[in-house]
Amino acid sequence: MVRRRLGFWQWFAVVLIKPVMTVWTRRTWRGMEHLRQDGPVIIVPNHISHADPLVSAHFVYDAGRWPQYLGKASVFKVPVIGWILHRCRQIPVERGSVDAVKSLDALVKALDAGGAVIIYPEGTTSREPELWPMKGKTGAARLALATGVPVVPLAMWGPEQLFDPRRARINPRPRLPVTVVAGPPIDLSRWAGASPSRQVLEEMTEVIMLRLRDMLAEIRGGTPPPLWQRATRARTDPEAAA
Repeated sequence: MVRRRLGFWQWFAVVLIKPVMTVWTRRTWRGMEHLRQDGPVIIVPNHISHADPLVSAHFVYDAGRWPQYLGKASVFKVPVIGWILHRCRQIPVERGSVDAVKSLDALVKALDAGGAVIIYPEGTTSREPELWPMKGKTGAARLALATGVPVVPLAMWGPEQLFDPRRARINPRPRLPVTVVAGPPIDLSRWAGASPSRQVLEEMTEVIMLRLRDMLAEIRGGTPPPLWQRATRARTDPEAAA
């Protein structure tokens, strides 16, 4: 298991966080078999709460992998905190600057080392009123196209009970139910070898987000809405237009 090769600070993070999550949540984990025990993998969860990283990290760790998240590069420059994040093998990302290409290089390097990299394709918590997925950003698709690494979807429901972003409220009650389901790798083979044009990346991203939406619908029940569009506050769904 990957966890047997953890360093001191990784173990420290596990000892600090996992007991809290074990008490705070009542977990339904499914699909762990889709997270292979070694080799690189890109994990793409839906994003419904600031508690998502804790829940998804718990799931990925229980599946036998060490989760590596992206974090703002500025946080890594904070004394002590930044040092610990580096020791825990988290990945600094430059945003909105010419240095963004360095962030892609850092992600590729993590995958070349066999890492399990977690990217939220929405880029932020969902603004959809009922927390259904939004249209995504293209970072995960760009990384998948550059590396050819499997992209595993991770649908979550329940972290919004721990921290509801719509009310900015933490619920400290124990045993809150959370469900996390990993699916088979998303088939992106039709774009293998394609150049990373905007159209290609947006098409790949749409496939990723629709898979997450449909997986979330299986957890929540009911008919999911079209993907929510941030910019226009309108919903679009290419499947409906086809």
